[in-house]
Amino acid sequence: MIYSIISWLVVGFIIGALAKFVMPGRDPGGCLVTSLIGIAGAFVGGFLSSLLGFGGFTGFNFISIIFGIVGAVILLLLYRLAVKR
Repeated sequence: MIYSIISWLVVGFIIGALAKFVMPGRDPGGCLVTSLIGIAGAFVGGFLSSLLGFGGFTGFNFISIIFGIVGAVILLLLYRLAVKR
């Protein structure tokens, strides 16, 4: 159980960092917000991939990482739009 939580945090941080690389810019919150957006992005990406028939977020594989990054980029864009206002 604890390893599962730690692995989600690590994968979330990696996905958040990759999304930040894809969409650079100044965002308030630093590493914590990046990690949270990455974790939430993994969930959004898993939802999108299951809607498109690829299955959900199943771990550390190519499709899951790509959809996780897409989900994190979407959330990062929404976060930036919300913070600007």
